[in-house]
Amino acid sequence: MPRKARIDTCLCVFARRQAPGALHHVIVRGTERGKIFRSDYDRRNFLNRLGKLIPETQTDCFAWALIPNHVHLLFLS
Repeated sequence: MPRKARIDTCLCVFARRQAPGALHHVIVRGTERGKIFRSDYDRRNFLNRLGKLIPETQTDCFAWALIPNHVHLLFLS
């Protein structure tokens, strides 16, 4: 049985706690579970942009998984 789409408003309302050295599992999803990657070009473009952003934010990315309709990222703050 498929899960119903939901919106977690609490993630946007509260400030995130600063926790140096903490692992953060980040999920990015397409709208209504739609595809966010339609080609290898899209995936390469995402990874190139992520690769530029990581040094700017002084964050370490330990793992990622690019699925056509979502992304999993594991960051160390």
